[in-house]
Amino acid sequence: MNDAEKLLNKKKVYKNEMDRVLPKNQSDRIWKQAAVRLESIMKEHESIPEGVRLHTSKIFPSAAVYLSLKEELGHDMAYGIMEKATYDTCISVAGKLARVLRIPGMKSIFVSLWNPLTKKVFGPANGFKNNFYDNQKGEYRMDIVSCPYHRYFTELGCPELTRISCKSDDLVYGNLPGISFERTGTLGRGNERCDFYIRKK
Repeated sequence: MNDAEKLLNKKKVYKNEMDRVLPKNQSDRIWKQAAVRLESIMKEHESIPEGVRLHTSKIFPSAAVYLSLKEELGHDMAYGIMEKATYDTCISVAGKLARVLRIPGMKSIFVSLWNPLTKKVFGPANGFKNNFYDNQKGEYRMDIVSCPYHRYFTELGCPELTRISCKSDDLVYGNLPGISFERTGTLGRGNERCDFYIRKK
């Protein structure tokens, strides 16, 4: 099993949704095509810095699966498969996070972690450009004005997948107990920034 196949196998959420809506032989064939496509994408981007790879390890498999689906099934069905698989995962994550936030004191800890976590995982070393703000206790505000998801999905010919990535934030953070997540726009929706405003209610 090569590196592309190993990476793709970590995204079985897509394969499970493909198996649900497609005949098994067709699903298997498209999955193999995605592995070949992913191997090519990875070879073309071997020089990407390690910090950016943290995100391209998600971006490249998604693009490979989507483009392989789209080639055979067309945009609407391919997009629907990617959207359903991603959103189901987000809803599951949100449920687990909600249970954690019901523990006394966890809401304050959750908000306080955003500043160090964002700068470590979603900062310049990871291919992002940000506007960081001074924040009051119990709140966190930041803008992303450039990100690898938008950049590489666009480069690979599937900029529409950025909308799915942006919507994922809304699904994970939008209905957490005791937490307000506010956003006015995203890069994936054609806005100039993805703004984040998270605060303890």
